Amino acid sequence: MKYNSLMLTLGALLAVVLGTWLCMFQVRNTEVAVVTRFGRPTRTIAQPGAYFKWPPPIHKVHKVDQRTHNFESFEQVLTSDGYNLLLSVYVGWNINDPKMFFPRFGGSESKAQGSLEGLVRNAYSGVVGRHPFSHFVSTEQKELKFAEIENEMLQRIQADAQANNYGIEIKFLGIKKLGLPESVTKLVFERMQSERQVLVSRIQSEGESDAATIRSAADLESAKLLADAEGEATRIRAMGDLETAKSFKVFEQEPALASFLLQRDGLESFLKDRTTLVLDPDTPPLNLLKPGATTPKSGK
Repeated sequence: MKYNSLMLTLGALLAVVLGTWLCMFQVRNTEVAVVTRFGRPTRTIAQPGAYFKWPPPIHKVHKVDQRTHNFESFEQVLTSDGYNLLLSVYVGWNINDPKMFFPRFGGSESKAQGSLEGLVRNAYSGVVGRHPFSHFVSTEQKELKFAEIENEMLQRIQADAQANNYGIEIKFLGIKKLGLPESVTKLVFERMQSERQVLVSRIQSEGESDAATIRSAADLESAKLLADAEGEATRIRAMGDLETAKSFKVFEQEPALASFLLQRDGLESFLKDRTTLVLDPDTPPLNLLKPGATTPKSGK
């Protein structure tokens, strides 16, 4: 009797555990659960916790990871001006509509990534093919268009994923690596050298033009200074001539005094450096040193 009761209790406990296992499920905070009824999605659960469902085959629970996934894609593409590029991009995505994602890919993240890789390859030709080589490789910073190209590719893939009802949101896209085939490398270097030479020639031309402008300004300023100096010298000479004319008028009134002053100045010039001269004492202005020499009388 006790044995039967124990078996019944154990059987009831097993039934409860089995029923709980069949009718309850748990959603973690990194998951989104899609509950299907006979294979058709009926509800989506994004909040973590324990939930009730009917046992299979009525209800089934499919869980997908709602965290951001990422992958890289590498492709050789052709620019609008005929250059081959080896381009590698990285893409980040997550599931934003599980009800749409589940029937589209059967809940398989690998299938979803394969479809996204196809969209990326389409974006390579659709976006990169519209840009010239100089938007990727150039000696001029203003010609590089990496940010614009990344944004165009991102918008293109986002629009394609939405139009195809993937239930996926493309979070980010960026160019990771850019390479050149060996056949293109030599042409690129030659083009870069040519661009650099054009830049050097332009800088030299601008430098020569600036130098000519500076020389012209300096010559103009020099001519102006010389003209001002010549004008000032002419003015000073005119003033000196004016003062000389005044002195001549005085000397005209006293010729003897003028002669005496000139002789005295000449004597001072001879004797200022202890010069020894042997001259006739009657030679002017030495005659002034003779005893009894007198100042010439005025002619008046």
